[in-house]
Amino acid sequence: MTQAAAKAPSAVVIVALATALCLTGDSMLYIALPIYWPDVGLDSLWQVGVLLSVNRLIRLPFNALIGALYRRISLRTGLLLAVVLGVITTLGYSLANSFLAWLALRALWGVAWSFFRIGGMSTVVYSAAEGGRGRAMGLYNGLYRLGSLGGMLIGGLLVPLYGLSALAAGFGIASLLGIPLLLLAFRLPPGHGQAASGAATVAHGEALLGAFWKRVVLSGFCIALLIQGVLAATLSALIEYYYGTQIDLFGLLLSVTALSGLLQAARWSWETWLAGRIGHWSDGSGGRLPLLIGTLALAALGFAGLGSGLPLGLWLPICLLVMLLCTALTTLNDALAADAARRGDVVRAMTRYSIAQDLGAALGPVLAFLLVELPGGFAWLYGACAVLLAALAGLWWRKRAAAPLSA
Repeated sequence: MTQAAAKAPSAVVIVALATALCLTGDSMLYIALPIYWPDVGLDSLWQVGVLLSVNRLIRLPFNALIGALYRRISLRTGLLLAVVLGVITTLGYSLANSFLAWLALRALWGVAWSFFRIGGMSTVVYSAAEGGRGRAMGLYNGLYRLGSLGGMLIGGLLVPLYGLSALAAGFGIASLLGIPLLLLAFRLPPGHGQAASGAATVAHGEALLGAFWKRVVLSGFCIALLIQGVLAATLSALIEYYYGTQIDLFGLLLSVTALSGLLQAARWSWETWLAGRIGHWSDGSGGRLPLLIGTLALAALGFAGLGSGLPLGLWLPICLLVMLLCTALTTLNDALAADAARRGDVVRAMTRYSIAQDLGAALGPVLAFLLVELPGGFAWLYGACAVLLAALAGLWWRKRAAAPLSA
């Protein structure tokens, strides 16, 4: 690996940190809103479910619009818009006292996240040197997830003491730091816009859209469906179904929500360093596809184990392994998307990829809870997830010879 590839692109670090600051308020809601909803002007628990999902649904139509806007404005301008919208929404959480106000704020956060995601992933593609895109993508994913970790941990500790409104105000003020970060330190490398220039490059990009790129987008959809959709939405319910509402863990009695939160927070705690390490490994001579295929196969076995009702002492290590594999799957497929996007229109490709991911994340909970209603629903649900992961591994294995060299 060259020295340029080994060095972390500063633009990627800046974007990831600005995103993390604005993500804290959103992540805090997933811990606090299901408990403190009567204190913030909501009338029933179903409204909480709507508010925690509408930000994903709103991104489906807005991703294409924001992607088109990014082709007319600079990445820095789009990212500054994202920070401003993130600050407005987070500060708004401290003032909202009705369902309609909350609905508008959560929809606005969905728009902000589209600006962040498309701009952030495009920054990785433009900034990372050849042979370093995997590490850069892992670094980006790991750093911005610090916002999820901080929002949930700080929210879980301080909301009972100070209230949701006060904490949202604090997170909103902290998010303002993203503006000077982007204004003073965000710099793309010279000539970054030349990746899509030239007839041969464009032709190559169009060919990718017809073959390799479609497999990358399909994988992005499926991974988001299973990880952000099914696993995130049903983990608490799965634990309760097999092990009850109170879990005795080494003599410590935990609620099902506490155990689920700890398991998911564990992933974000190691993702900061592990995602970059996985991306770095995939930049090596072996490429990303062998790692992706092996991870998909292991994840298939892991999901099958999660839904099989094993004793808790066996189930917990399997769950932690699945969380590790989730980090790997997200990083590897995002890096493949960056490889493919580099050969064509970067913003257009990242927009399509983001739409596929958001569609998967939005459909996952809906399909999951439809299957869970069946007799033996959790076994069927996680068995179906395992089959889908195995099918993806088989698809990449069959087509590996046709993949671009950088993959």
